[in-house]
Amino acid sequence: MVLLAAAVCTKAGKAIVSRQFVEMTRTRIEGLLAAFPKLMNTGKQHTFVETDSVRYVYQPLEKLYMVLITTKNSNILEDLETLRLFSRVIPEYCRVLEESEISEHCFDLIFAFDEIVALGYRENVNLAQIRTFTEMDSHEEKVFRAVRETQEREAKAEMRRKAKELQQARRDAERSGKKVPAFGGFGSAGMTSVSSGSIITDTIVEPEKPKITPAPVRPSGPSKALKLGAKGKEVDNFVDKLKSEGETIMPTSGKRGSDVSKALPPPVNVESVHLRVEEKISLTCGRDGGLQNMEVLGMVTLRVTDDKNGRIRLVINNNDSKGLQLQTHPNVDKKLFTSDSIIGLKNPEKSFPLNNDVGVLKWRLQTTDESLIPLTINCWPSESGTGCDVNIEYELQEESLELNDVVISIPVPSGVGAPVIGDLDGEYKHDSRRNVLEWCLPVIDANNKTGSLEFSIAGQPNDFFPINVSFVSKRNYCDIQVTKATHVDGDSSVRFSSETSFVVDKYEIL
Repeated sequence: MVLLAAAVCTKAGKAIVSRQFVEMTRTRIEGLLAAFPKLMNTGKQHTFVETDSVRYVYQPLEKLYMVLITTKNSNILEDLETLRLFSRVIPEYCRVLEESEISEHCFDLIFAFDEIVALGYRENVNLAQIRTFTEMDSHEEKVFRAVRETQEREAKAEMRRKAKELQQARRDAERSGKKVPAFGGFGSAGMTSVSSGSIITDTIVEPEKPKITPAPVRPSGPSKALKLGAKGKEVDNFVDKLKSEGETIMPTSGKRGSDVSKALPPPVNVESVHLRVEEKISLTCGRDGGLQNMEVLGMVTLRVTDDKNGRIRLVINNNDSKGLQLQTHPNVDKKLFTSDSIIGLKNPEKSFPLNNDVGVLKWRLQTTDESLIPLTINCWPSESGTGCDVNIEYELQEESLELNDVVISIPVPSGVGAPVIGDLDGEYKHDSRRNVLEWCLPVIDANNKTGSLEFSIAGQPNDFFPINVSFVSKRNYCDIQVTKATHVDGDSSVRFSSETSFVVDKYEIL
């Protein structure tokens, strides 16, 4: 077969996207497409029409046409097979088959068309291969990332070694009687220092890791040429250049935006005594009910920036009834915490370290009790004559919570087009590249505790699992808060600021 051009046009013959595979002028292709609707015979159902010079092989796409222009001696059976492949490619990139959507993704479609036909002849490819080729997976890029991750791990190991040397030097100074900074052994600790194992370890807070000095801000003028051997700087320069041209750059490492929750913005007014109450949840449920595992890890982190407020105590209000395991830092007075729920140092004469994030209290909850699930997801796919009808609903069981930026990600089959949405609470987004339907809800609380989504698409019931959920919340799950901060001497109150966050590490329905 000799394929002259592939085009998507309106029913009036206006070209939206056209790819010519032989030498053709713009006037010629526009004339051919403008003549196409006039040649169609409305009384008969055909998939092709012919003129003296060319043959049109076409397929209706709602308000549009997918048209192949071939020579008259082309094999019509091969033309129809190629037309079907072209028609399946378009829903991969366009959520709806409308003129504006086709125009927006025109370059993606042209690149895909080039994978199907080369110099007028059909390539032996299928839809999966086209998707792989257009993603342009690069082995060199993977090697570069692996080298960069190795360098980062080596740098972190070197920083830990340096921190141990500094601790050893501090201990040696103490033994020799020299003056050393107060409160040795405390360091920075965030949510990353909370162990996810089944046993709570004795060491909560790791030594503070030296921070990498940020690079100076580059001027907005034209950038210099890339230099070889810059150890990753060429990538940073390229990204900075794209940002300066207005491009939105997504991070390439870690999970996708729909797989991990966004961080909450920091509070505007931060006092010299600032507290962070952070929790992460990891949950796995079965699709037919039953909680396989649920683990909540929490930590209270203190940061003092004024030496006048270094010697303080924190009053903890613990209203939890779920059976938490609590643990304080070794330098915190455990008896005082057990008897009065007060966080204070064992040696009241010492101060908390300045300008360091200090983890003072952490907790852990692990359970298989279904009544403790904060947000239940119920998904019912049922087979129909044309595919599957999927009904999915959520229910907030912990009514004291307010969940923000909730995204429920449902996998959908590839190559079958966009799902047909029925009843919907909230909004949805179909990502044809990742084959995911994202159900987006701005807020779920006691006033909006239930909602549902219905859609239909070709597929089997197993195609719609596992479902992933992500959200953020300014209210913690385990109801532990710092209610008051006081000076050690005199018990006078200290002004403090606090921020609370409850985020998702993993939330899956298998």
